[in-house]
Amino acid sequence: MTTLSIRDLDLRNKRVFMRVDFNVPLAPGGKEITSDKRIKASLPSIQYALDHGAALILASHLGRPKGKPNPEMSLAPCAERLAALLGKPVAMAPDCVGPQVEAMLLKPGEVLLLENLRYHPEEEKNDPAFSRQLAALCDVYVNDAFGTAHRAHASTVGMIAYVKQAAAGLLMDKELEYLTKVTQNPERPCIAILGGAKVSDKIEVIQNLMKVVDRLLIGGAMAYTFLRALGQGTGTSLVEEDKIDLAKELIAASGDKLVLPLDHLVASEFKAGAESQVVDLIPDGKMALDIGPKTIAEYSKVIAGARTIIWNGPMGVFEMPPFDKGTVALAKAVAASGAVSVVGGGDSEKAVKSAGVAYKISHISTGGGASLEFLGGVELPGVAALSKK
Repeated sequence: MTTLSIRDLDLRNKRVFMRVDFNVPLAPGGKEITSDKRIKASLPSIQYALDHGAALILASHLGRPKGKPNPEMSLAPCAERLAALLGKPVAMAPDCVGPQVEAMLLKPGEVLLLENLRYHPEEEKNDPAFSRQLAALCDVYVNDAFGTAHRAHASTVGMIAYVKQAAAGLLMDKELEYLTKVTQNPERPCIAILGGAKVSDKIEVIQNLMKVVDRLLIGGAMAYTFLRALGQGTGTSLVEEDKIDLAKELIAASGDKLVLPLDHLVASEFKAGAESQVVDLIPDGKMALDIGPKTIAEYSKVIAGARTIIWNGPMGVFEMPPFDKGTVALAKAVAASGAVSVVGGGDSEKAVKSAGVAYKISHISTGGGASLEFLGGVELPGVAALSKK
């Protein structure tokens, strides 16, 4: 790793500004957190800073308040939950900049959570004056919010120009370590499993991973655009008509790396419990909603022989039985493979959890959009801005 880590910093008696990702789901009304997973993910870095004598200022966005205060998107419930997890008080600031906040600055060992950064339109505009105000609060900067590393905002990029040192937190470190390991020097055979609805969402990922992997297993609705490009009928399945030529180009460029489904689970309508059947070719009037048993067997065989696995996106409509079978079967195959496995956020994470195998995955990314951009070969602005060792 070339990026400075929190472990490289002297934190004693320093005011540390830590950008975290507390963009948690809240119940209607905004008073109650429905999942504290993101707060827990930041705990190692928070605890590390406190153990090493820092006065800790935490900052995050929550939701999309569109540049003005919205009490339903306040971080106050996060301060309460974090205090319970740490077993110590967490002060809640009324804003993220300004004299009231500056008056609350702390002693070593204390924690202050700033109010939602996106209450200010200047955050997303990466405004220099706002960046300077944020930087004035601290001596050193730590970014532990991998989920926002693909955004060039004031708190992820702009303020770094005005601080002496900017380092990655422990969570950011771990994300970069695993994503770098699987894309730059993977143990072979290295395979990728890509699913989800649209080829257009994953063009860069497909093109970049083709240079890295030995096989690229395609599932989900994006498979039907590829199958149409090969001249197969796809019934009423989801197809991106304007991406068929691109799919042809990707197939031609892949050699034998790109692997497509051999059979499908189809139904006449898109609903839970719809009557389904397994087919090799999708008939008119039917839509494919999952991969079939031959594909599960073939993909599982490839997975069993892999030493490195990158997975992003489900194989079918996995939240709607019986169309979850393909995704769950592959999740179990990945877990049983013993390979170094990295699963991209969002639906893929839900899939390994619903299959009950999350604990056997080497790394589950906390940033859906950020991990996709990284896999697509894009340099993340929030990582590029950090100090080098």
